[in-house]
Amino acid sequence: MTNRLDQGMAVRREVLGDAHVDRAEAAKTPFDQPFQSMITEGAWGTLWADDTITRRERSMLTLALLAATGNFEEIPMHVRACKNTGASPDDILQAFMHVAVYAGVPKANHAIKLAKATLAELDGEGTA
Repeated sequence: MTNRLDQGMAVRREVLGDAHVDRAEAAKTPFDQPFQSMITEGAWGTLWADDTITRRERSMLTLALLAATGNFEEIPMHVRACKNTGASPDDILQAFMHVAVYAGVPKANHAIKLAKATLAELDGEGTA
């Protein structure tokens, strides 16, 4: 049986891509290694590994929650991950429209700005 850390790393790679995870792993230090293990086990090995809802739905929830709580730094990473989870640009916009109604227009506006830039970057790479 696979442990949660191994399962989490596999799911993390499927969602975020090998290049992103390889960069993150290379940047890991002894100081943040316990934190990285915790999020790999908890977020990726437990939450994202669960199949109760689809990865597409998880992407939409994650983007909405990041925007609603003002945690904008990870929005581009999760927009890029949508190519692996099946969430479309229309799905991303709908998630942020929910944010506008339930958490505030300024937060949604900023999230949409980040998503537009990220999607344009991906389109330029031929991967959107």
